[in-house]
Amino acid sequence: MHLFLRNNYLLIKPIVFFIGVLFMASCSSTRFVPEGKYLLNKISVKVDDKKLKRDELKTHVKQKVNLRILGFMKFHLWVYNLSSAKKENDWLKRIGEAPVLYDEFQTRRSQSQLLIYLKNKGYYKAEVNDSVITGKGQKKLNLIFDIKARQPYQIRNIIYSIKDPNLRIVLLGDSINRLIRTNDVFDLDILNAERKRISQFLNNRGYFNFSEEFISFQADTSFFNFRVDLTVSVDDALLKNDEKEVVEHQKYKIRNYLINSSYKAADLSANQPGQSLDTLINKDYIFTYSGKLKYKPELFYNLNRLKDSAYYSLQNAEKTYRALNRLKQFSLINIGFSETYLFDQDSIPLLDCRMQLSPLPRQNISVDVEGTNSSGNLGVAGNFNFQHRNVFSGAEVFDLQLRVARERQQINDSIFNTQEYGFESSLTIPKFLSFIKAKQLFTFQIPETKFTVGYNYQNRPDYTRTITNLKFGYNWKTTNYHFHTLNLVDLNYVHLYNQNPAFINSISDLYIKSSFTDHLIAASNYSWMYNTQNVLKREDYKYYKFNIESAGNLLGLYSRLINKDKTSVLDKVTNLTSSHYEILNTRFAQYVKGDFEYRYGHVIDKLSSIVGRAFIGVGVPYGNFNVLPFEKKYFTGGANGIRAWQVRSLGPGSYKAPSNIYPNQSSDIKLESNLEYRFRLFWIMEGALFLDAGNIWAINYKDNREGSVFKINGFYRQIAVGSGFGVRFDFTYFLFRLDLGMKMRDPSLPAGKRFIPGNYPITGDHFNLSFAIGYPF
Repeated sequence: MHLFLRNNYLLIKPIVFFIGVLFMASCSSTRFVPEGKYLLNKISVKVDDKKLKRDELKTHVKQKVNLRILGFMKFHLWVYNLSSAKKENDWLKRIGEAPVLYDEFQTRRSQSQLLIYLKNKGYYKAEVNDSVITGKGQKKLNLIFDIKARQPYQIRNIIYSIKDPNLRIVLLGDSINRLIRTNDVFDLDILNAERKRISQFLNNRGYFNFSEEFISFQADTSFFNFRVDLTVSVDDALLKNDEKEVVEHQKYKIRNYLINSSYKAADLSANQPGQSLDTLINKDYIFTYSGKLKYKPELFYNLNRLKDSAYYSLQNAEKTYRALNRLKQFSLINIGFSETYLFDQDSIPLLDCRMQLSPLPRQNISVDVEGTNSSGNLGVAGNFNFQHRNVFSGAEVFDLQLRVARERQQINDSIFNTQEYGFESSLTIPKFLSFIKAKQLFTFQIPETKFTVGYNYQNRPDYTRTITNLKFGYNWKTTNYHFHTLNLVDLNYVHLYNQNPAFINSISDLYIKSSFTDHLIAASNYSWMYNTQNVLKREDYKYYKFNIESAGNLLGLYSRLINKDKTSVLDKVTNLTSSHYEILNTRFAQYVKGDFEYRYGHVIDKLSSIVGRAFIGVGVPYGNFNVLPFEKKYFTGGANGIRAWQVRSLGPGSYKAPSNIYPNQSSDIKLESNLEYRFRLFWIMEGALFLDAGNIWAINYKDNREGSVFKINGFYRQIAVGSGFGVRFDFTYFLFRLDLGMKMRDPSLPAGKRFIPGNYPITGDHFNLSFAIGYPF
């Protein structure tokens, strides 16, 4: 929901108060610093070698200064200093932060830790000196660590001492993947990484019992200054074997797969007398179960990636685990291996693979109520959910959702309640239903196939719309961070009626009116996403997403092949007659559309972070439908766009829609960028400062909204800019957000006077308050 604040006094007062709070927080205070002590104001680490990162070095400094907002405002210390000196348990003390006092002992510890870190990085001759700077008459102190790194030790020669002759052939043949090279810095962290890599490399080639403890390093620095002769030793199967006879490491094959798909971890009754377990044996698969076998054996034949290699492979075991976990069928998955002490005909030792799987309940029904946030408009929705996890005994998942929603939208000064009813059902099959052989093409994860059908009724202020959807496609992962979705068929039938006369009159002379007619969309689309964000960890992350969609080409080809008659329509705007094909008496859309989004999150400290986002999208209509369907167009503004504008009220270009209609601006091109600085305040409250910029444009010169068409030599003059601050309330399960945005540059204003500060008096019309659930990006 968006509120236009028109009372200047009520608006400016909280802004001034907020700025005043930040200013006071930036003023240092030593109220609670005892006599003879110093507030640790700043810690600096100086180093004369650019290869050493200061941020990494700072992590080894034991003391940390008081938390800062924007790098200089000690807000939490300021809150603490507002507390009573007489009360030890003052609530301001609990939500604030006590002053960090300089500690000589911690400085010595920091110096020692820095030296250890530098030696591990190969800088054995490094020196770490510390110094302090105190202001005259002040109880504050700056601590400086000055590091003289000097020359690091480098690897002169690498010698491999491998007792097992078979292992020697395998490891020396993998030299291209080594992490250590001659002339590299002698870095213990890299040596440990190389030890782990060698162990995993051998585990993936049948060496079941090999581990990192068989690998050791010896460094000789006797004869050369700052040069190391490195020996990589790999022991035989008898670790630390001093005998002359070498015991070779064994490669293992898997004899049998023992699968219990009804395993109960806490129930030992299966071993009690009288408990009958049935067994199904098919070649090297042994299934144990009680009563009826719930899952078809073919399910495990298809998911078992251990069969991809002749020998045991840890990597294939992990693939099998991921495939089982992805089924969402089991609460517990254990994959273990045991030696049989038997050998095959080639004298290869054999393992048994045991899979213990605890199934989830087969059916699940739930009713939930949720808050909704459609581009900043808040509402409430009720969902009835039914799920069947194993429809045809092959881990097929059937989902059905019935949905009722109501959303409160503001149209200038009036309120309209949008209503929505609908259902969506889907069937997910854990197979790649295609003529393509999946295991050879998809080495990380085999795609799952998904069928979806849905119906949605929406009663909006400007029209009533129903959307019938049918979809068939796949989704899969190629690494832990790469996600793919391919929908071969994505059909949508859109029916519009009960159109608001005022809305229809407002677009009757506009080119975009064709978007608000019944239409059929027969599309195929592909989405690729790369996301390193882990919501359970506070760390830097990157996010990329690319979408491409094409619609109408097959229907257009079919219509031409059968010489289908065209329907002629008179365009009241241009007075020109156009013709198009129809399927089932409905015009079908034809377009190609693509967009790309990038996000980057950087953690500054444990309470502050900065997140940036960039988005570019283009949709090109052609052929049978000369405009993009309304639901495929781009829009901006609102809680997840440029927050200084109400949703769909900005653009396209420099166009300004009449103020007496519901904001509904959309178009074919979108450029948008956002930058947000986030910081924790106290309790469950977080703060944010943000800057948004961008706009939407029309791609077709026929669009007769003044100033709406994208022009390469002038689009940058139509960029809208908004800034503001926000408050968030983190309730763990969801985050409630309020963002107050101010228009800084409005492209609908006259050229040369589009910057608002300095050209116009600031009023409530220049602000927009957005309520939303979750972060904007």
